[in-house]
Amino acid sequence: EVQLVESGGGLVQPGGSLRLSCAASGFTFSSYAMKWVRQAPGKGLEWVSSTSSGGSSTMYRDSVKGRFTISRDNAKNTLYLHMNNLKSEDTAVYYCAIFNSAPVGQGTQVTVSS
Repeated sequence: EVQLVESGGGLVQPGGSLRLSCAASGFTFSSYAMKWVRQAPGKGLEWVSSTSSGGSSTMYRDSVKGRFTISRDNAKNTLYLHMNNLKSEDTAVYYCAIFNSAPVGQGTQVTVSS
């Protein structure tokens, strides 16, 4: 059974930083491209960033380019999202997922507010 457990969210002021983690189990993590998606209050799921199985290729939505960095540690079966210069519009529940699948975890709440 695929299990993905997100952590690292919290309340941060505008301009602040957070690092999200996603612990994966139940599948061969190193064989799969992965992604982060988010859901803001009252809105649908929105793709944020993706990485290839080995981590050498990454993609970002325009609104987070230059601020967010996706990375992975295949030895630890863990996906990361480093978020800098956070803005109020980044407030959402963040989920990790296998690239071509829907999220299966509970997500982690990120709130950007002064």
